[in-house]
Amino acid sequence: MTEEIRGPKRGVSTYSYVGELNTTMTLEDCFQDMSDMGAYGLEILADGIIEGYPIPTKEWLNNWFGLIAKYNIKPVEYGHWIESRLYADHELDVEESYEMLSHDIKLASYLGFSVMRTKLGVIDETLTPVKNWREIIKRALPLAEKYNVVMLPEIHAPTLLKDRMIEEYCEFIDKEQTKHFGFNIDFGVFQVRDGINVRAIPGWDPNRPTHSEPEDIIPLLPYVHCCHAKFYDMNENFEETTIPYDKIVPILKEHGWNGYLLSEYEGKNKDVPGYVTTQLRRHHVMLKRLLGH
Repeated sequence: MTEEIRGPKRGVSTYSYVGELNTTMTLEDCFQDMSDMGAYGLEILADGIIEGYPIPTKEWLNNWFGLIAKYNIKPVEYGHWIESRLYADHELDVEESYEMLSHDIKLASYLGFSVMRTKLGVIDETLTPVKNWREIIKRALPLAEKYNVVMLPEIHAPTLLKDRMIEEYCEFIDKEQTKHFGFNIDFGVFQVRDGINVRAIPGWDPNRPTHSEPEDIIPLLPYVHCCHAKFYDMNENFEETTIPYDKIVPILKEHGWNGYLLSEYEGKNKDVPGYVTTQLRRHHVMLKRLLGH
């Protein structure tokens, strides 16, 4: 593995390729595409990528480690879910949730990942987590420390960065004095055009902002270990037309943030061969320009 640069770094989420993966593209095709772009940081969604998940097959593991070495890919973020509300008749308790989470912690570490996008169960349309999230995460902190991974709930639209829920996460981190819980900020929270119709969400205050401002991320940066560099539309001038990347990325640079920007394409034509790879290339041309690489 080549030595990492300081500051924001570029990577890709395999979610971007979901329309073609296992149809017109293999996992190796995705890795080769990333390598061609010089975007070496990787996020996977575990249950969609790992053959035999939650117990990987030996063949898959051999292929995984071979591809990581061949294409110089760095496993960055392991995406998984705590399925707190999987069953209709009851919500998982702390021990049931911990059992699920502990398996993913060990598997993520074994596969080489340093952070986990730990998707907590939610109880409403504004993505409020289940009430026992503190107990679940606190139960898992010693194991996360042992295996040297960081659990990250994804802060995703319509959640705002200036939200009481975010304050509660920060208070928890500070109280526990832990380095093994933090945030993944999804750039959809900054989307200024064609975003989620938050006005249609029950109970949304008419005076409440519809999106976060780029500067809202500044006080959260000490807690942010990874970002989903969400994008919907890269034009021919290498500009994202819905999210103000030209304001977001400079803030990350100026404040010395040192994590990965994982490209997550969520636009149209995902199943059209070659469309997403073109969009990804445009996205990384833009990121390279903004990062000064």
